[in-house]
Amino acid sequence: MNNNYTNNSKVPYTAKTFGFLSHLDLNLWLFRLPIMQELVRQGHTVYAICPSGEISSSFCEHGITHIPYEIERSSLNLFKELHAIKHIYTAIKPLNLDILHTFTAKPNIYGTIAGRFARVPRIINLVEGLGSFYLENDIKSRIVRNLIEMLYRQTFKLADTVMFVNQDDPAYLIEKKVINISKVFTIKGVGIDTAFWSPLPKTDSWIRVTMVARALKHKGVQEFIDAAAILTQHYPEVSFQFVGSPDEGNRSSFTEAFMKEQTSIHYLGHQNNIRHILSQSDIFVLPSYREGLPRTSMEAMSMGLPIVTTDVVGCRETVDEGINGFLVPPYNALALSEAIEKLIEDSDLRSKMGRAGREKALKEFDIATIVDKHLEVYGLQRVR
Repeated sequence: MNNNYTNNSKVPYTAKTFGFLSHLDLNLWLFRLPIMQELVRQGHTVYAICPSGEISSSFCEHGITHIPYEIERSSLNLFKELHAIKHIYTAIKPLNLDILHTFTAKPNIYGTIAGRFARVPRIINLVEGLGSFYLENDIKSRIVRNLIEMLYRQTFKLADTVMFVNQDDPAYLIEKKVINISKVFTIKGVGIDTAFWSPLPKTDSWIRVTMVARALKHKGVQEFIDAAAILTQHYPEVSFQFVGSPDEGNRSSFTEAFMKEQTSIHYLGHQNNIRHILSQSDIFVLPSYREGLPRTSMEAMSMGLPIVTTDVVGCRETVDEGINGFLVPPYNALALSEAIEKLIEDSDLRSKMGRAGREKALKEFDIATIVDKHLEVYGLQRVR
């Protein structure tokens, strides 16, 4: 890669124009802002290209210009989808972008097509997971998977680089001949602020086992409920708490009523104080069936909690077996309960694994490391 930047600020460089394309302003704000801020700090021009929303007006506070366009996130209407591509093209054509970075499926596909029509010199896609259609094998899921792979096969031919957040997804797509290995670049998720997500003093002696996720079947919620039911028979003093809300419209979502009816767990619903909740927890659990790279697990690791998660795509990237937690088979509440029980029984093991998790988070998942990886893809270096 050609590096236009150097750590010696006296050496001249050429400022570039970047476009960050998403279907949701919140996606860019929550997960891309540190990267965009670093580019602005280096003197580049940065555009947040996304539909207008509650957050979009705040980009200007960071020297980032918001460029709106229209798209229907859930639409599969061909006419509307072609209009979405046209809207993206119309939005980006006047910007004279040097690099267009796209995020999530529709922006990856439509943005790449529009970007090529707009003659953007370099287009980068980021795939944060292949989605829930890779968890089921019914007719609809198989049809959608084939469609996704067909569209991605053409998209990745047009893109210059495709970033992934785990090792398994690109390996699968390479095997299926959806992407050429030469275009693959792997990073460790979107990064977390390890200074913010740092261990805090626990204020009581209660043992709390915490799961943070949307209340979806595919997140392993039922397995967590069942494992809690097994363990509360022997450890009535241990508290099992679920933090998160149902996802209306998602076919695998549990209802609010169902979650409130469960007697083996404390259902806390949506909470804004996740950091405080994790600081008062002892064990973090995520028995998901598949992930891109779970941010909740990274946050819990960074706060010094041992992790019990499943040995599946994405989740396995967060745990070194027996070092900072345990990997268990998916769909298996008994195995999940046995791994949790080992940690309930051994406070020294909890502490040891928690320290190892904190070290892993600092080394692999810190936002500064992830920003540097993005700069590497862009052909840049961080200016000190």
